[in-house]
This record gives sequence, C-alpha cells and structure tokens, in this order.
Amino acid sequence: MDAPRHSQPPATASALPRLPGIGGALGLILLYFALQVVAGFVAALLLGFGYRLLHGAAPVDLTALMARPDVSSVVVIATLLGAALTTLWVARARWPQLWQQAAPPGFGFTAPTAAYCIAAVALGLLVPLVGSKLTELLAHGHAVPQDVKQLSGGASTGLRVALTLTVTSIGPLVEELLFRGVLLSALLRRLRTAWAVLASAALFALVHLPDLRWLWYALPNLALLGVVLAWLRLRSGSLWPAVIAHACNNLLAMLALFVSLYRPG
Repeated sequence: MDAPRHSQPPATASALPRLPGIGGALGLILLYFALQVVAGFVAALLLGFGYRLLHGAAPVDLTALMARPDVSSVVVIATLLGAALTTLWVARARWPQLWQQAAPPGFGFTAPTAAYCIAAVALGLLVPLVGSKLTELLAHGHAVPQDVKQLSGGASTGLRVALTLTVTSIGPLVEELLFRGVLLSALLRRLRTAWAVLASAALFALVHLPDLRWLWYALPNLALLGVVLAWLRLRSGSLWPAVIAHACNNLLAMLALFVSLYRPG
C-alpha cells in the first residue's frame, strides 16, 4: 500500500530533475547538425595537412582530394562520430536523471520487451517500403539522391561497410535521442500526444532536407517514419525499439544501394 501523501516529504527544488524545454531540445538538435559542419571542416583541414606531410612540400588540392570517394567516406565517418559523441555527452551532462526514466519526460534508455524489439524490426523494414511507394507517387519518376548513398557507392568495399555501420548504429542512436527522446519529451509538456508526435515527426523530416537535395516529395516518407518511431517510443516505454527500427530503415536503404551496384548491366 502506498504511504499517505502527507507522510511523504515534499520534494525540494534541488531534488527535482531538470526537464527539457522546447528551446533546449531545438538547441541540442541545432548543435548536432552544426557540429557536423564544423567537424567536417576540421577533418578536411587535418586531412590536407596530413597529405602534405606525407608528400613533402607538394601543393594540396583539397577540393580534388575531397572528391575521392574513399577520402570523403573517411571524413563523413569521422564527422558523424565526432558530432554524435559530443551531442550524446552534452545531453547526458545536461539531463543525467532522465536517461533511464521510461516515460516522458524521461528519454527511455530502459530495456524493452522482446515483443517490441520484434515489432521494431518489422516496422523498420516495412515502413520504408510503404514510404518509398508514397515518394514515387509524389516524385513522378524523379530520383531521390542522398549524399551518404553516393559516397558509399563510390568508395571501396571496406569503407562502404564502415560507412554503413556508422549510419545504422551511431546515427539512429543520436537522432532518436534528439527527436524521440529530448524533443518529444519537451513537446509533450506543451501539446497533446498526437500533436507532439506530429510536430516531432515534421521536424525530423525537415532537418533531413539538405541531405535529400531539398526535394520536398521525400518529406512524407520521413514524416511517416517519424510518426512510427514516436509510436514505438511511447508504446514500449523505451527508446531502444525506435533506435532498432531506425537502424533497420537505414540498413535497408544501404542494402538496396549495394544491390543496385552489383546488379548486372
């Protein structure tokens, strides 16, 4: 039996966990994508400096060097890892008490049931198939290029595998923390559940527009994925099913690219 309410000591302000606000959530998302730009620039400079050390005083054409698929893939992997790890550290330092809290405003780093893990795999493979058909209808036959796919296609096999592992592991982890962890928790404090889910899914789709060359007809696919990932997060009481489904989505996209590369003709 629960103790009477009056017998429990009142919580002090210092004991209450800091909760994420919408401004803080948007700031963390902005930090993540800004770090990718900064880390990419720094990685390119270091690469040029290292190339010059190896080749003496020979002038370095950094643009031509970065145009090599293997070189670009290494820079992208380093950029994603640097930005993701920094963002995870900032979120952990800012909201340490919320990480293992299952229900929002917690971030849901709790163990899910096996049933939701299985559902996550199924949805992670099914939703992109449905979304791709939706995109085809809206695009009227136009392709939807993605930079990471093009890099993976031109790189060596080892780097294609490394890039695929990066975009199917660290990428989903940090993006789920940002959108279904911090942002969704902040929105749920202000909005009803349906509106919070839709708002988080819409922003999730919009931030990927630069990678999609600003092609608007790819947005419904990503928004649909965002809604499904938010549903998994809220229904399972854990962030991990959303991470798993997101990883399966990314893996399916990369496998489709590999099939196209090795298809005869």
